[in-house]
Amino acid sequence: MSNAPIADRLRRRQHIPDILDCLAQLSNDEVPTPPTLARAMLDLLPDEVWHNPNLIWCDPFSKSGVFLREIATRLLVGLAEWEPDFKKRRDHIFRMMLHGTSITEMTGILSRRSLYCSRDASGEKSVVQFDTEAGNLPFIPAAHTIKNGRCTTCGAPAELERGASRENYAYSLIHGTYPTKEMSTMKFDVIVGNPPYQIGTEGFGATASTIYHLFVENAINLDPRYVLMITPSRWFSGGKGLDEFRDRMIPDRRIKALVDNPKIYDCFPGVKIRGGVSYFLWDRNHDGDCEFSTRVDGKIRSTMMRDLREGDGVIVRDNRALTVIRKITSYGVSKRVEDVSSVTKPFGLTMRSNYPGSVPEPFEGSIPLIYANKVGYSRPDQIQRNHQWIEKWKVLLPRVSSGDTATDDEGNIVDVVLGEPIALAPGSACTQTYFIPGMFDTRTETENFARYLATKFVRFLVLQRKTTQDVTPDRFRFVPMLDMTRRWTDEDLYALYALTEDEVAHIETTIKPRSVNLSLDSPVPASHLLGGSKYRPGVVQDDEDAEA
Repeated sequence: MSNAPIADRLRRRQHIPDILDCLAQLSNDEVPTPPTLARAMLDLLPDEVWHNPNLIWCDPFSKSGVFLREIATRLLVGLAEWEPDFKKRRDHIFRMMLHGTSITEMTGILSRRSLYCSRDASGEKSVVQFDTEAGNLPFIPAAHTIKNGRCTTCGAPAELERGASRENYAYSLIHGTYPTKEMSTMKFDVIVGNPPYQIGTEGFGATASTIYHLFVENAINLDPRYVLMITPSRWFSGGKGLDEFRDRMIPDRRIKALVDNPKIYDCFPGVKIRGGVSYFLWDRNHDGDCEFSTRVDGKIRSTMMRDLREGDGVIVRDNRALTVIRKITSYGVSKRVEDVSSVTKPFGLTMRSNYPGSVPEPFEGSIPLIYANKVGYSRPDQIQRNHQWIEKWKVLLPRVSSGDTATDDEGNIVDVVLGEPIALAPGSACTQTYFIPGMFDTRTETENFARYLATKFVRFLVLQRKTTQDVTPDRFRFVPMLDMTRRWTDEDLYALYALTEDEVAHIETTIKPRSVNLSLDSPVPASHLLGGSKYRPGVVQDDEDAEA
């Protein structure tokens, strides 16, 4: 028998079209995994697992059955020496080794069809005939525990409990019904799959909650030998409700490998997942650095052994960026831009871009209020907090930039990262469309700081902590706060931190040019007045939709 890995030998076989390549998204929660992606994930596992007849495998959130099918294919080859009789070998693999549960009744039918070649695992057409229709791949129902209108486990809205005739999306692994009581003595060795990313269905988009981290945590808590999963990459540096999950995962030295796929639509064609997706291998016996890879268009672009904790609270996606960050750190950073930035709601908790507390024309004693696409005028008492900031020289920065990280034809990131900085003379406030990354006592410092934020160097560092459209002060943790009495160019910054030609070239090709909006003679930027580039008469732009 050849010593070549099982996956390599399987790939040399004649290509046969795969029906699962054509399976479309069923709902917001039911995004099937393409077979090529499932195979790439399984390649992370050590070759020895395909030759071990004693391992128990589980996909506890099956959608199409592709993982269990691909696992069965490899085991049928890998265990041939252990059991030469094909029928006996197949019977052992399907009955004793492969288990799982589907996320809905419909995906249960699809999964059994993929794995057993029959929706009825007890029927004559099933490759292995079980005593029950579901075989080892049942749909296990569960219920939400509703309190104050939400499920206490997954955050689902109470409206999802719609009776027995409709799906409630209470997934069994995280709601305590799987593994079942009958499986209480069973120990899973490998847990693999693609969990649901959010809770909700069409009609519940406004109340959808992120839940993929719950599946990861529950799988790890079962203490298998390996956990192999794919999730959105938003958890690297952001995502609502993911702070505790990130704090748990980053220092976990059992994460042996992590493959980041930053290009939208790359892994799931036609499915828009902002920030891309990533898959990881958690190895219970591993205690060390992580093999971090970037994968674009199905090919690994870079790989580096890394301590994930180097990101200071986030996972840095760009391996080449780490060398730049290390140089800045070694040079010494006494203060960061994050340290001088304001809160993200600088002048009021309710002063969103549709804030009604202003009028179109100025009046005596009025305070100009900068919106996303206009200027309003409010009474001083309508400014809810931080009145002392009104009379400061300041730089405003949009809270929202492009949510889709732009890439070129080869999948390389080419982005502006941040919106246009606005340098303002004293005398105005702003809505939550903007936050204030810096306030100063002089005109010169204000202009220099705005130009500093527009450098490719700064925006490259921000990019390493930004996987979504949100721009918050912590995105600037890698950015040193330098002396703003002088002008800084990219060339100055490259020289200051002794960047190599390759590092400079990488920054220059990754970051697009960025303009600066200077309003140093007025507290009101001309861009937001009638005839200005930002002015949109009659349009009220919400913070979530505002772009740079």
